[in-house]
Amino acid sequence: MPELATFDGATLIAALNAQRVERALDWAALADVLYAQSHDLNVELADNCLCSGALVRTAKRGTMSCQYALILLRWVGRAPEDFLTGPPVQVGDTRLPEAGPDQRLRFDLPSLYTALNQERRVQGRTWADLADVLACTPARLTNLRTARLADMGLTLRVTQWLGRPAADFVHPTRW
Repeated sequence: MPELATFDGATLIAALNAQRVERALDWAALADVLYAQSHDLNVELADNCLCSGALVRTAKRGTMSCQYALILLRWVGRAPEDFLTGPPVQVGDTRLPEAGPDQRLRFDLPSLYTALNQERRVQGRTWADLADVLACTPARLTNLRTARLADMGLTLRVTQWLGRPAADFVHPTRW
């Protein structure tokens, strides 16, 4: 099997930073703008899912959870597949769904697990074999069944392996 394209978090951060600079925002102001995308929901939940410190740490690290990445992708107005390195699998329309101020975009990781498990069975693969292909442990794959968070790199390797856009597993939600 050919090597799968990988998610490049540093390139997403570079796109985020370019828009931040273009709009003359410091990191604290950017955190406020990102928070405001789901302002109504955040107020309802009394939730502050973003702070400038976490944003700066994410920028330095270049890695992030799939749920955190969706906040950034929503603001830059781009699809996760735009930040793949290596030859990507062509998966069709990659646009993320729209979300209002009373919603957040979220990956439905249990649905991703179901699709992964179904294709794994069709191909007659074990979890260990598939983990080798996806460069992770079997537990990271089987944990998707109940996970709320997953590494964006793993999430995109799975969607690329499935030949499906990440957007198939993303929906606006109120939690």
